[in-house]
Amino acid sequence: MLTFLSGGTGTPKLLRGMRVFLGDAEISVVVNTAEDMWISGGHLSPDIDTVMYLFAELLNTDTWWGIADDTFITHDFVTRLGEEEYIRIGDRDRGVMIVRGEMLRKGLTLTEATRILCTRLGVDASVLPMSDTPVTTRVEIPGGTMHFQEYWVKHRGMVEITGVRRVYEEPPEATPAVVSALADSEAVILGPSNPVTSIGPILECGGMREALADAFVIAVSPFIGDAPVSGPAAALMRAWGCDPSSAGTFGLYKDFVDVFIQDVRDPVGVPGAVRCDTLMADRGKSVGLAGEIMRIVEGRG
Repeated sequence: MLTFLSGGTGTPKLLRGMRVFLGDAEISVVVNTAEDMWISGGHLSPDIDTVMYLFAELLNTDTWWGIADDTFITHDFVTRLGEEEYIRIGDRDRGVMIVRGEMLRKGLTLTEATRILCTRLGVDASVLPMSDTPVTTRVEIPGGTMHFQEYWVKHRGMVEITGVRRVYEEPPEATPAVVSALADSEAVILGPSNPVTSIGPILECGGMREALADAFVIAVSPFIGDAPVSGPAAALMRAWGCDPSSAGTFGLYKDFVDVFIQDVRDPVGVPGAVRCDTLMADRGKSVGLAGEIMRIVEGRG
């Protein structure tokens, strides 16, 4: 079994390729939940849903969020009624949010709710929230803070940010299911997701770094030079006090990573790094990178 740490875009693209080499039941995915939020009565967990929809053959891989061929009748009518939903939620996607919200209101943990949803959607992979303790990523702006979703979705990242903070009532802990998956895995892969807002919250969960120290860990850089492959990683790395590059990313992971992968085109040098084509622009490229990672894992034996 392999376990992946995932946000909402980079790692799911890698998972798409990994499904060629592994059965879904051989894959566990520990997913960031620091971008979760309640919206219009439903519970949005965007990174969990992207992974869950991928394995359920439902994911819109044009956007890498939401359900393919979804409709937006409810969202459009809510907007017409004067309520702001700056996240455009599809009708079937909203159905998942409503059901998950009801489960959480009834006292189920996010891990339990996710397991039930995966079963109902026919997902064989193990999709694991990083923690059952709510935690939120907020970006600091002049005069205050805003939820990461507001920064990235509503404002398209076009807001000056001066810092990033995690907000919670109690420190998040890695769940027993997460710790068990890490211990049972042949390797743990940190996909090319945002180091600050996707992978960072997972690493900050109590028990995570200790578990990773005992695992064989492969990490894939999301940077080529000082530019991320996608998303706002550069601005967030600067706000986090890190160099927006593969070197900066390696600095965040160096305490536990065994193999660091960066793109063949990356001008930034990281000593000892493995060079691969990490631009997963299509399924073939995803399969290619997944194959390189499988060779590294199998080569350990």
